[in-house]
Amino acid sequence: MVNNVAKKSTGIVEKEARTILITQPRPESEKSPYFDLARKYCIDITFHPFIRLEPIPAREFRKQKIDIASYSAVVFTSRNAIDHFFRMCEEMKITVGQDTKYFCITEAVALYLQKFILYRKRKVFYGADGTNKSMFDVINKHKENERFLYVCSENQQDNDIVNWLKNNNCGFQLAFMYRSVSNDIKAVMDSNSFDVICFFTPSGVRSLFDNYPSFQQNGTSIGAFGNNTVKAVEEAGLKVEIKAPAPHAPSMVAALDQYLASIAVKK
Repeated sequence: MVNNVAKKSTGIVEKEARTILITQPRPESEKSPYFDLARKYCIDITFHPFIRLEPIPAREFRKQKIDIASYSAVVFTSRNAIDHFFRMCEEMKITVGQDTKYFCITEAVALYLQKFILYRKRKVFYGADGTNKSMFDVINKHKENERFLYVCSENQQDNDIVNWLKNNNCGFQLAFMYRSVSNDIKAVMDSNSFDVICFFTPSGVRSLFDNYPSFQQNGTSIGAFGNNTVKAVEEAGLKVEIKAPAPHAPSMVAALDQYLASIAVKK
């Protein structure tokens, strides 16, 4: 039985967070801060991706009529976007100019570029705290005479970024190079009861309801990363209790740490 049905839906329920579901793949490294968090609070963390990404092939991408080489700057909000950008360039036999500027949501995303380019900090820029605003501050300093290519998923681009680029008169184009598809999550949801479920994309939220159309929160604490994900959770009729990024919680791990600490204090 899916965990939300088993939870109490009436009365005052004392919050627990003994089991947490992260709707992403398990980290490859055992040094992941998620595992440090599990040890710190003696909790069980399960990883299971709610979505999978499918590449948009070059023959389909060409229908967007985008000349990648004509853009002087590229905006990346994830490592997936970087992977698919350089995949597309390879498929289309496009050489990215050495003067191309890269604007990334976080330093971690920026550093991932080292896999594909000779990393030069003067051409790679990133936000200070992982928020859209901090990335906007950086873009704002360089937007004159730049043409931006925002690489994103066909069905989960960040509307805050799109609107900011429009409102600040930036020359830009959306480049859809991959799409997200809902995974079958019934095996993990039916065999476990989770106190906390953390989402990272609107597509992850959609996947939950694709699998469980009548899902009810019923005491489950929901975490959401990014404004669009928060919005998707709320539009689905659920309440968000754990939000990231935030000034004092730039990552989901940090937000969970604060949440778990607050529960421990109340107990």
